[in-house]
Amino acid sequence: MCAIAGILRKNGKSKKLKKTTGEALTEMLDATLHRGPDSAGWALYKEPVGEELRLRFFVSQGEGMDKDRERIGKRLADLNATVTDAEVTGCTYGIRIRYSGDILSLTHGLERDFKLVSMGTSLDIIKDVGQPREISDRYGIGAFDGTHGIAHIRLATESGVHPQTSHPFWASGFADVATVHNGQLTNYWIMRRRLERQGMIFQTENDTELIAVYLAYQMSQGASLEDALKESLDDLDGTFSYLVATKDSIGYAKDKLAAKPLVICENDDLIAVSSEEVGLNRLFPGEALETVEPAPFTCGLWSRTV
Repeated sequence: MCAIAGILRKNGKSKKLKKTTGEALTEMLDATLHRGPDSAGWALYKEPVGEELRLRFFVSQGEGMDKDRERIGKRLADLNATVTDAEVTGCTYGIRIRYSGDILSLTHGLERDFKLVSMGTSLDIIKDVGQPREISDRYGIGAFDGTHGIAHIRLATESGVHPQTSHPFWASGFADVATVHNGQLTNYWIMRRRLERQGMIFQTENDTELIAVYLAYQMSQGASLEDALKESLDDLDGTFSYLVATKDSIGYAKDKLAAKPLVICENDDLIAVSSEEVGLNRLFPGEALETVEPAPFTCGLWSRTV
């Protein structure tokens, strides 16, 4: 059992929601903590800095951290990327780079030897073991005031409790695509082998990563995100509710059995999504909210207007 959450400010701002995007997502996760106390993660989107790419890596702790940073810097230089900014937070190393080459080639050149968490002009993924408030304080999530984001808390059922197995997952090789997911895919290996035959890369055996790679691959073949969401309802088997985010949109899909809850609140300038209504109530305490639970076998998409 897990919980997912999403926020999108349609025009980049929201008159009604006074919290930052990071604070809002953390509040929703905390309200649904009974669904997943093992780990938490956020996929956060902010305005790009020119054409620079944001990368985040898992790195060793203690004495090994400096060696990892040095090795990453050398590999990036070998790949003709220039580091413009860098910071270490928790178990991660976040950097910005200038790079004019192919994203997939850059990914291949890094993921052979390093644990790449995310890549994009807008995307930054933070995830770690622990509860959402504690992780948020450690990484400064509350200060993040970007345009949108998705988040997840996890109750580990099929793999260990590690930062690498926490959600969200980015679509390896495709900038700015990330997913969070509550459920289980029963045709994981069939779909993975199909995507691997097309040259797609996987870093874990987590079905949430497969959803991200599947959607990114569909879009790389010319499908819109909306079309990719619709196709996923037929191609993915199992029980699931998932959220996907790109640099200007968030979307959802819900399987035909509708066993995994999802609740949506929408007003003129905001979309908020949570696994339970209690997550939405945390954003607007004491207010009577108009919410919708999507029907089985449906998907939806919202995009920023600016």
